[in-house]
Amino acid sequence: MNIPTLKEAKDLLVNSQVWRSMFRGGTWKDTSRDRAQHILGNVWLHLHPARIRQRAVRFTYTWGLGGLSFGLFMILVVTGVLLMFYYRPAVELAYRDMKDLEFAVSLGMFLRNLHRWSAHAMVLLVILHMVRVFLTGAYKTPREFNWGVGVVLLVLTLFLSFTGYLLPWDQLAIWAVTVGTNMASSTPLMGAEGPFSNLVGVTASNDARFALLGGTTVGANTLLRFYVLHCVAVPVLAGILMIVHFWRIRKDGFSAAPLPGDAPEKKMEVWPNLVVREYLGAILMLAFLIGWSVLVNAPLEELANSGVTPNPSKAPWYFLGLQELLVYFDPWLAGVLLPGVITMGLMAIPYLDPDPKNGVGFYSLKERPFANSVFLFGIVMWFVLIVIGTFMRGPNWAFYWPWESWDVHNKVPPPRTWNLIMVDFSELSGHFFTSQKVPGLRVAGPLGVATAFAAAGALFGAYFGGGLLFPKLVKGDWPLKKSIGLTAMGSVLVGVLAKAAHAFLFRFDFISKNIPHFGLTEISYLAFFLFVVLVMAFILPQKFLRKSTLSPLQYGTTMMLLLMMLGVVLKMAARLGFNIKYLFSLPGLNLNI
Repeated sequence: MNIPTLKEAKDLLVNSQVWRSMFRGGTWKDTSRDRAQHILGNVWLHLHPARIRQRAVRFTYTWGLGGLSFGLFMILVVTGVLLMFYYRPAVELAYRDMKDLEFAVSLGMFLRNLHRWSAHAMVLLVILHMVRVFLTGAYKTPREFNWGVGVVLLVLTLFLSFTGYLLPWDQLAIWAVTVGTNMASSTPLMGAEGPFSNLVGVTASNDARFALLGGTTVGANTLLRFYVLHCVAVPVLAGILMIVHFWRIRKDGFSAAPLPGDAPEKKMEVWPNLVVREYLGAILMLAFLIGWSVLVNAPLEELANSGVTPNPSKAPWYFLGLQELLVYFDPWLAGVLLPGVITMGLMAIPYLDPDPKNGVGFYSLKERPFANSVFLFGIVMWFVLIVIGTFMRGPNWAFYWPWESWDVHNKVPPPRTWNLIMVDFSELSGHFFTSQKVPGLRVAGPLGVATAFAAAGALFGAYFGGGLLFPKLVKGDWPLKKSIGLTAMGSVLVGVLAKAAHAFLFRFDFISKNIPHFGLTEISYLAFFLFVVLVMAFILPQKFLRKSTLSPLQYGTTMMLLLMMLGVVLKMAARLGFNIKYLFSLPGLNLNI
């Protein structure tokens, strides 16, 4: 009886009916056909094409951000399921289970660390993946819908991390969630403290925050709801959308589209060239996270206590940009309207692009200067706000430089703020240049109310109307470098003139009490913010949008989104330079801008 060799035994097994009923193909022949069949016949790999352009395989093209984000999601699923065996979503038990994971469960602390740091890494990588897709024009036709799916997945990633933030039930968790969910109470019409809510009978017992928390405060119902959302609802929805996202990538074609005007590019087989790179990236990422989880423990403070408020109370880091905006805007604007506009604006990008073919499949920084400048400005601005909120906001949300001590007694209190225009329906009057301590101009009666509304309409109409019209009205091509240089000098000059005006008007009671100081710092604020707004809202659109193929609707939508983003910059300048709290205030309806 002949004993088969190891290779013969393997071939018999691979070619048997049982094996081939489970796995396609037979004995591996290492041919081009077999390598293609390995991709097409594998449940995990069939979303790849059999062959792909060599440029798409380069690490410096995609940086592996999409695949690494999905890899982090899978790590979170595995570690999350393991942690569920040792966690009970009850206020009496949750914190105790966290301590058991730390001291009693084998590898419990490591699993929690790996889960926590993977969640933070996934938030960051999904954002960076979106940036990469934008810079390579991979959102353009026929990928518009899939870009929108990606934006929704980014929102779900943030919400998934946010719902998990509460589960340790420590002081950090309960107050971070309290800060984050407080913004829901400012939702227009649906939040107890939001604009127009008093007109529809919304209270703290039936508003959007109540629906999210299951009560008026963060408690047992909140913990249970966040547990279900974090472990079941959001992951299932995210998983479904990921399937759609991957399927559309396969159907729409990979983002490394053919370069315009070039000869046909060489293609290479996905197996093993791309697959090996993907697995290598996943292994390196997992190794890094394991090492980080061994060296750095996830934070766990003392047991949650609603009666002891930490100072400062901060939201999770990815929402600190919104919390920083609360310094300059009412919660309904900073926490509800602006995030909504950002999300809808991102989803609208593919439909606003003037050239559906230009800059697709490569880093097109020079080919799309306006689009890239605006997008990167928004991303940088968002992370700057996060850095300020993380490292430069101390007790009472006062500003501290990183080298300053958080000593409340040594910090000068912020100056008094004032309102530009205010309408008081209870007195039937309009107020101009008014503060709590120093009343400004008051016009009584219906005339005062009408005057205040007219002034507010003129203010906002001039800003948005001028922003829409000026880039189109100015004829001729302005040299970009010269324009930016002149704008910089003009912005500095405006700052100096504002200082001179302040020195002249300081003898007046209103200025001395509401704008007591206007020095070099304030001049710098004003000059910098004015320069940014003029360049982004006028110089760049005049240069790149005036002759574009945008339809009137596309142009108007693009400029309105840009002007709203730059309105944040102007409001920051008004608050930091002139202590203006609200440009327009309607306290009777909780409407403040």
